[in-house]
Amino acid sequence: MSAPNKSYDPVEVEALKPEEIERMRDEALAAFAAADSLDALHEAKVAHTGPASPLSLANREIGALPPHAKADAGKRVGMARGAVNKALAARQGELEAERDARVLVEEAVDVTLPHDRVPAGARHPLTTLSERIEDIFVAMGYEVAEGPEVEAEWFNFDALNIGPDHPARSEHDTFFVRGDDGADSGLVLRTHTSPVQIRSLLGRELPVYVICPGRVYRTDELDATHTPVFHQVELLAVDEGLTMADLKGTLDHMVQSLFGEGMKTRLRPNFFPFTEPSAEMDMVCYVCRGESVGNPDRPCRTCSSEGWIELGGCGMVNPRVLTACGVDPEKYSGFAFGFGIERMLMFRHNVEDMRDMVEGDVRFTRPFGMEI
Repeated sequence: MSAPNKSYDPVEVEALKPEEIERMRDEALAAFAAADSLDALHEAKVAHTGPASPLSLANREIGALPPHAKADAGKRVGMARGAVNKALAARQGELEAERDARVLVEEAVDVTLPHDRVPAGARHPLTTLSERIEDIFVAMGYEVAEGPEVEAEWFNFDALNIGPDHPARSEHDTFFVRGDDGADSGLVLRTHTSPVQIRSLLGRELPVYVICPGRVYRTDELDATHTPVFHQVELLAVDEGLTMADLKGTLDHMVQSLFGEGMKTRLRPNFFPFTEPSAEMDMVCYVCRGESVGNPDRPCRTCSSEGWIELGGCGMVNPRVLTACGVDPEKYSGFAFGFGIERMLMFRHNVEDMRDMVEGDVRFTRPFGMEI
């Protein structure tokens, strides 16, 4: 009986040929070398060392070989997989080192800085603008006057020639303060800072030159252009011989101080109970300076190509107001004007939504800085 023919190989496996194993190894090494990030390397690792990779599939085919051929094929596949794993580990080390070096630069922390330092804050722009307006008039000889925000109706309405039937006294415009028993207390949340003017006339010696900034209240809904709590600044001058010309010159000086040289104002007839004559004051558009009027080639979104922007109300103090405060209207005259600081802030800094001013988001206030 003859011995078995051990040199005969009944199965020829293509994947286990030496040249195929070398090709699989070289493809894996090239893929690792080409990976420029850890994510790319991970994809190459799965493709060339994972369960479905060519070398892993070739390793499974070793079982199909006769016993005498398994050792040689296993050695070839093992050496190829070892070279692949070594190259993978080396490339991963290089990419991790590059990542760590980049992170050290991009996320560097200066540990020498004080650990308890407080981030720089910002003053609210309404505060800084109000103080800037005050400084303009203090430099002209005016005094800053303040008064209570919960005000008697007499100061808020009656002394200003606003009668009991005036629409401004309705609950549609005014917050009334009720007493403990629910009855009318005679107090309101002031709807303007004009009561401070009345208190100034009653408590100061003539002549009186005061500017009255402060918070006021109206029953408005909060939206992009309205808020129930806002800020006003009003001015009162009472002296002998004051005229509308003095008022006009004061307005011109104010807008030039706030918006730059060349700015001017105009007065349009209007009606207010506490001034006579009364006017709406406009200032020339600070963007186009009036050059967009009748010029279709240069439209202005700020003033809608009208050339003027409405600022507030003004006029000569009504003699009835002077009489209510014990001032002789035959001897003294005065002028007054007022405007909203929020509206002025929107003009000067292109703020489009008034809600940004009241929501307390530091991202709104910080760009205005710490101006003092």
